Amino acid sequence: MKLNRQIALKHRFSLACATVLLALMSFTSWAAKRPNIIIMMADDMGYSDIGPYGGEIQTPTLDALAKKGVRFTQFYNTARCCPTRATLLTGLYAHQAGIGHMMDDRGWEGYRGELGGNAVTIAQVLKTAGYRTYLSGKWHVTKHVDPEGPKYNWPLQRGFDRFHGTIHGAGSFYDPNSLTDGNQQIPPGDDFYYTDVISNKAASFVKDHKKSNADEPFFMYVAYTAPHWPMHALERDIKKYKGRYDKGWDQLREKRYKRMKKLGVIDESVKLSPRDSKSPAWDKAKNKEWELRLMEVYAAMVDSMDQGIGRIVDSLKETDQLDNTLILFLADNGGCAENMGRRGNFNARPTDPSALKPMDPKALQTNMIPQWTRDGYPVRQGTGVIAGPADTYLGYGLSWANASNTPFRQYKHWVHEGGISSPLIAHWPSGISKKQQNALYHQPAHLIDLMATCVDLAGAKYPNSFRGESITPMQGVSLAPSFSGKNLERSKPIFWEHEGNRAIRDGKWKLVSKYNQPWELYDISKDRAELNNLSKNQSKKAKELEKKYEAWAAASKVVAWEKVIPRKKKKK
Repeated sequence: MKLNRQIALKHRFSLACATVLLALMSFTSWAAKRPNIIIMMADDMGYSDIGPYGGEIQTPTLDALAKKGVRFTQFYNTARCCPTRATLLTGLYAHQAGIGHMMDDRGWEGYRGELGGNAVTIAQVLKTAGYRTYLSGKWHVTKHVDPEGPKYNWPLQRGFDRFHGTIHGAGSFYDPNSLTDGNQQIPPGDDFYYTDVISNKAASFVKDHKKSNADEPFFMYVAYTAPHWPMHALERDIKKYKGRYDKGWDQLREKRYKRMKKLGVIDESVKLSPRDSKSPAWDKAKNKEWELRLMEVYAAMVDSMDQGIGRIVDSLKETDQLDNTLILFLADNGGCAENMGRRGNFNARPTDPSALKPMDPKALQTNMIPQWTRDGYPVRQGTGVIAGPADTYLGYGLSWANASNTPFRQYKHWVHEGGISSPLIAHWPSGISKKQQNALYHQPAHLIDLMATCVDLAGAKYPNSFRGESITPMQGVSLAPSFSGKNLERSKPIFWEHEGNRAIRDGKWKLVSKYNQPWELYDISKDRAELNNLSKNQSKKAKELEKKYEAWAAASKVVAWEKVIPRKKKKK
């Protein structure tokens, strides 16, 4: 009897062990299928700049990723750099995350210039699911950029295991302000070019992960500053584009428009928007050689970024991680029409080396626009200053931005299609079905969807609370169904607000307005370029969408723009 009981106990123990072993084996098998996830983002790049979306700039790496991946034709950002980053990182609308505008505290809950405690980052969520987390590049979601200041909203305090990049938004590509490794700000090294540094550091993170954490998946955020102003590029890359744009921006728009229709990224019914009224016809443009150089440098910046992405992809191949890595490539807003450095007269470069005052090699750069280069040359702006080198600081201007956003209207800042339309390339060899490889996906999607996608694919749980604070529910839906050609499970419209510019996208309908301007209504399925305003003919639909927008704005911490930045009263 006693022997039978012992046998029975041993049998139960063996069954229990086998059950645990099977569970562990099942978990290990499931965990092994979870992909590495890399989100790569360009800065101030237009919808049509890269090859897979109709551009003439050489982007062979992105071309290859698109050929074996999915291209989204209606993916949206938030029209501005830091709100986009807040939305991408948290899966919330930017106002909900505390960054409804830029990095200033405007006194309203949705405009604190800081990620709020009610928000968690993708890195924080995926760490709870066993992911290692890395960030290379631009942060720009905190007002605290000083090396001795608070760091509670710096990357390592927001879920990233390793970080190398800049805390601030914009800066020189040769000497960026707030260059940081981990929590320590550092000066640039020799032969420093930021785009290359971002790419090379990301590639090293991939290789280091394979050496030290091969049994765990990873999440990596690669946030480029290219091709945001200043127009800085290496001469070897600029030379590739000499003469490429000699026919000017009008012909460039026409050629891109034709290629986009041929590729299918825009429908045959989409018309090319008229040239911006603030842009002269190319044959009447002034300073043509100067303008051409700016576009050549811009193209070189995108080219350099693509080269760097190629090195990241190579690192995945070398470490046998490419097949099970989801790569998502996008842009933070549309092309930028800002006039950075384009006003004023030509400034000549000093010719007397003895008058130069080189910076201390250990000195940190603390200015967005440096006063001097590291070797002491004054940084120059103005019409005629030849873009590219470290002692220049210029933007490429409205006319070229108009071409970058072909065929749409408007730019960064505005929420018409030119300001919010982004490429999105998804590449995942083991996760995207064969029929979807090189496919175009036409359903609308938004930055809010990236958190939901990561949580879904990682098998993570999005928290209700974190570090003692209640967490706002994520707003988006997973993009995973698109990888097999299925519909997204979206039940709510998509919304925008930036600087009083407003929009709602609900199915085929888009209601949009500039600040203090009347609402405009467009049927995006027939009029993606927003040329036929239907607000009067479809007034009932416009009112319906307006009510939905107002309800969202009230619930999402959106404040009337004139309250956020009050205008000074004129003296009588």
